[in-house]
Amino acid sequence: MQNRRNIWRRVVLFLSILGPGLITVNAGNDAGGITTYAYVGATYGFKMLWGLFLSIISLAIIQEMNARMGIVTGKGLSDLIRENFGVKWTFFIMIVLFIANFGVTVGDFAGIAASLELFKISRFISVPIMAFLMWFIITMGNYGKVEKVFLSLTVVFLGYILSAFLAKPDWSEIVRNVIHPQMEFSDRNFIITLIGMIGTTITPYMQFYLQSSVVDKGLTVKDYYREKLDVIIGSFWGALICSSILISTAATLFRAGIPVNTAEEAALALRPLAGNYAFVLFALGLFGASSLAIAVIPLSTAYAVCEAFGLESGLDKNFKEAPVFYGIYTFLIAIGALLVLIPGLSLVKIILVTQQIAGILCPVILISMVLLINNRDVMGQYVNKLGQNVVAWITISFIIMLTVIYFLYPFLDAFFIKG
Repeated sequence: MQNRRNIWRRVVLFLSILGPGLITVNAGNDAGGITTYAYVGATYGFKMLWGLFLSIISLAIIQEMNARMGIVTGKGLSDLIRENFGVKWTFFIMIVLFIANFGVTVGDFAGIAASLELFKISRFISVPIMAFLMWFIITMGNYGKVEKVFLSLTVVFLGYILSAFLAKPDWSEIVRNVIHPQMEFSDRNFIITLIGMIGTTITPYMQFYLQSSVVDKGLTVKDYYREKLDVIIGSFWGALICSSILISTAATLFRAGIPVNTAEEAALALRPLAGNYAFVLFALGLFGASSLAIAVIPLSTAYAVCEAFGLESGLDKNFKEAPVFYGIYTFLIAIGALLVLIPGLSLVKIILVTQQIAGILCPVILISMVLLINNRDVMGQYVNKLGQNVVAWITISFIIMLTVIYFLYPFLDAFFIKG
């Protein structure tokens, strides 16, 4: 009886910790992420599944470092960057982060509009309602209440898992593609798409949000191992959702030779191939994912900027106590929603430019993190071990290499054409 009570006590304690890691990964599977995974599956079938799983493993390693820094120092990532690298460097990072996150927010409002338009609901109804609802939840709640709302939104991602099964894929082919990686170096689009997929999985705002939410939740060193488990579970859940999106489109659209460029195109194309249930589940997943992202991404921006400049922040504070924090959040929500409602505005260009900016910022953030987590003045005995540093630097080097290749491709093309 006593053993059973101890087990239940541990389960309840873990559930009280569960949140930051799971929410962060799910927010990363936003409209842009879903579009990317759907495009990969429809264009290349199962060929990139290996890259997806490797990027998720890398994400788990990076986020464990984030959680550890937040727990040990009690400070957010931007706070630590300012203290250790100076105000000028911090100001540069915050400007780039703000621009990148603004573009992602616009993209996710577009995801809400597109997902509900599939059910004949006008964006002039859906976007204002969801913008106000998310603003109200964030500004009127505390961290515990907001986290429960975020966790409840993760349920919609189950739709992608069901869609993958409804698509009836060849599971043996899936296993072969994971075990035996394929690279098509002669196909420029393959390389660019692979880079985009990895860049979608590991993004700068994730690192800022996770560490800030760990601090805001009040976790301490005694909570470290349970929060580490939260990060691992969140990463594997993310891998399951991402791979389900890729598998459902690969098993249907790739097999039928139907190209897609947006998540809503993928949902529509699934209807005649995998049935109406698959269409509905995919569309609802896009709506839920975009709704979570329009809350988390502006929130991560507000956290980062306020921490960077020593301003009051946190969901347990009210509007009067943290006016800049809530002001930044309100600005991103309001302008992001407004842009989506402007007729004829090229949202695709905004999203693409800001994704490229995020691609430049990502290696800078990751290098800063590794330098911080190996600083004994900051982390004490909780610095990285040798094995963790090896894996971390390999991950960072790989992301930097892909980023450099991505930005050099146009110049290389011009050189070879000229030659």
